[in-house]
Amino acid sequence: MAKVCISLGSNKGNKRGNLITATALLAERAGDVLALSTLYETEPWGFVSENTFLNAALLLDTALPPPALLDLTLCIETEMGRTEKTGSGYQDRLIDIDILLYNDLVLQTDRLVIPHPLMHCRLFVLEPLAEIVPHTLHPVLHKTVGELCVESCKDARFQPHMERSGMWGYRMAAAKEF
Repeated sequence: MAKVCISLGSNKGNKRGNLITATALLAERAGDVLALSTLYETEPWGFVSENTFLNAALLLDTALPPPALLDLTLCIETEMGRTEKTGSGYQDRLIDIDILLYNDLVLQTDRLVIPHPLMHCRLFVLEPLAEIVPHTLHPVLHKTVGELCVESCKDARFQPHMERSGMWGYRMAAAKEF
């Protein structure tokens, strides 16, 4: 089984509901969700939009190899209503599911790069991730997620959006980092 860090984001529709649905589908189809961060409300990164994002991170225990997990995440995005980009650059989206880390694997193919090539530049990815796996080592940069988070503070600051109650905000205290 592999420990996989995944980033979730949504800035269209029922953003909280979109993240909950994506998490549930990953748990149903990919493996056990071992840890789940708080939701964070953030400004768009890389493009201008009046819609803020909700972002989260989760730690998944899966038997799926990276290409199969990528196919599954793309399938979930499509099933949830994400459409192909029109034009170049970033745009509003119902759901975005990114594989950040897969054990300590370093992989570069035409379809998939692990670790995610921009994760260390994005505080909206690092802060939720640092909440659940702060001591996990980035296999290329050789810094922990927590260290990368501190270094990335040049990005816009944001605050947790949801209170820790119900399904969201739940995280297993026994989740171990990899």
